[in-house]
Amino acid sequence: MKRELALHTDKYQINMMYAHWVNGSHKRKAVFEAYFRKLPFGNGYAVFAGLERIVGYIGGLRFTEDDIRYLSEQEENYAPAFLEELLQFHFQGNVYSMKEGALIFPDEPLIRVEGTIMEAQLVETAILNFMNYQTLIATKASRIKQVAPNDILLEFGTRRAQEADAAVWGARAAYIGGFDATSNMLAGKMFGIPTKGTHAHSWVQSFSSEQEAFDAYAKVMPDEVTLLVDTFDTLRSGVPNAIRTAKKLEDQGKKMIGIRLDSGDLAYLSRQARNMLDEAGLDYVKIVASNDLDENTIMDLKLQGAAIDTWGVGTQLITASDQPSLGGVYKLVEIESATGEMVPTIKISSNPEKVSTPGSKDVFRIIGKNGKALADYICFPEEEAPRNGGRVKLFNPLHPYMHKYVERYEALPMLEPIYVNGFQVYTLPDLNEVRRYHREQKDLFWPEYLRKLNPEVYRVNLSEKVWTSKQQLIAEHIQPEIE
Repeated sequence: MKRELALHTDKYQINMMYAHWVNGSHKRKAVFEAYFRKLPFGNGYAVFAGLERIVGYIGGLRFTEDDIRYLSEQEENYAPAFLEELLQFHFQGNVYSMKEGALIFPDEPLIRVEGTIMEAQLVETAILNFMNYQTLIATKASRIKQVAPNDILLEFGTRRAQEADAAVWGARAAYIGGFDATSNMLAGKMFGIPTKGTHAHSWVQSFSSEQEAFDAYAKVMPDEVTLLVDTFDTLRSGVPNAIRTAKKLEDQGKKMIGIRLDSGDLAYLSRQARNMLDEAGLDYVKIVASNDLDENTIMDLKLQGAAIDTWGVGTQLITASDQPSLGGVYKLVEIESATGEMVPTIKISSNPEKVSTPGSKDVFRIIGKNGKALADYICFPEEEAPRNGGRVKLFNPLHPYMHKYVERYEALPMLEPIYVNGFQVYTLPDLNEVRRYHREQKDLFWPEYLRKLNPEVYRVNLSEKVWTSKQQLIAEHIQPEIE
């Protein structure tokens, strides 16, 4: 049964929509921007994901009669005429967004929503929900890919994910970030992601001997044999029994694919298993490892000389356990005035990092003559540079005296029109195209921006006009203290 998502929102969104409706301001035009303030995992970059689900959500955004009935029962006692208007609701605004797979950075607009204050307010919660989670998982997956660039990566997290949606959409996000397959069959069916799986310890336990279990499994699927070898004793029984099964397969003209290690000292066990396999003439048999892996343990195992070809990563990836939230926000940056013109608006905070940047903005990735990214550049839509190739000034917003001018460059527009006047104008790419785009994005950056440890800070620059506008609005809203 299709699940309607109009009520996948916070109650205060409905309350604000109602208050605007009562106030007669619900048709005012507004611009909101979604972004995050701090990179997750101490990383040098994040990976944008979640757009496909956002597109589907906005395209199907309708209130059902059941939704309206539920709203009519709320303690706020919404006026029947307001509820009737919700019943006729559909999104008629504009949405601009980064493409999935893009490398993204703090404080730059990732999604821009333009519409009436009522419709732009409604979509906030769902947009942040989809963007925050999937971006987090895609970033975690990309980090793991950075430390194991030439290995096979398998997403094994379904049983530890926070419910079914997280498992399925998390598997998709992991695939965007560089993983090669998932264990989740529904994700494979929905998105065309390759699926992989071996067998559990219970398979071995259900037979009278480990050897019998291995042979029976190989008989059923002779072309897809990867055996879990740590049910009893990895080196004394598991690997020797797997070798005997592999030899029987060779007699049939078949080749065993691999063995899987799921416990113990993976560095030591993998090296010993590799030696045993090679001595048996089974150098083609791969070693798969699982057991609470993430980019930190994988990097450590590689430093210890682990002989592992394929990594099955589950809990630590699908839950992003070391940082289980991204912290993306959605802020009003422009509002229609009483005279009908759009004016910038700002949120002031005692925490400087929480002060928003006013005005509707575009983002460009500035590519130098060497083909590598120099900085991201945020400017107003009406600014000519960098659209016309004119000279741009890159400066540190915290220390404006630190600046340089760039004249020979390519400016890549990062925000794509997705919806225009309520109509979808963006064709969602195939998932493999998204993966390819992510790899192309990484190729634009020097390795020091991508490395896991102590990455170089990639600069996100405001145009002088944007920076000046921000300073002016700050000055207007903050009164100097007098002692």
